[in-house]
Amino acid sequence: MNRARRNILHTSFYRNYNLCPANLRLSLSNLSSHGSSLHTSSNLHQQENSDDEDKKPVREISKIVNKVSVETSMRYLESQAYKTTYGDDPVWVPYRRNFKGQFAPKKTRPTCIKEDVLITGNPCPICRDEYLVIDFRNVKLLKQFVCPYTDKILFWDITCLCQDKQRRMEVAIEKSRRHGLLPFYVPFREYDYKDYYDFSSKTMKN
Repeated sequence: MNRARRNILHTSFYRNYNLCPANLRLSLSNLSSHGSSLHTSSNLHQQENSDDEDKKPVREISKIVNKVSVETSMRYLESQAYKTTYGDDPVWVPYRRNFKGQFAPKKTRPTCIKEDVLITGNPCPICRDEYLVIDFRNVKLLKQFVCPYTDKILFWDITCLCQDKQRRMEVAIEKSRRHGLLPFYVPFREYDYKDYYDFSSKTMKN
């Protein structure tokens, strides 16, 4: 039924087309050819876009983090590759946080690594370099996260470490201090000498 109806429509169209004047026939033929060219160009454009999408390289979102021993990390800190990368500055100095808006978030991200895979494009100074291993024996690395003037542990708002690495760093520094590898911070104590000396006696007055 549909095929018969289509044939009737085509027959009536060509019959009316033959009855039209010559100038109107030319306009209709130009319109038909223009529409077909538009359809062809749109198909070509869609095909080019699909080809471009196929050629685009796939961005690697995740990266597997290899486990490195403490001994290898300690040798890395003494190598020329480390000096070329970081120079004489601590590893957190050249790092910059990425965040939306004008003000930085109050805390850094909870972690940069889940199941030995990087889950962020801008990991913290420790997570981005797999050769920086947090361990109580890696003294040269731990010293970079201790204030040289007060011997206090630097907080994450200065070093930009993720919360997981910050906790690990604090534990490693305290453990290294208990093993005698790092100097221990002793707070200043004020004594009341009246509890130890009798200032009312004649001997103390003289």
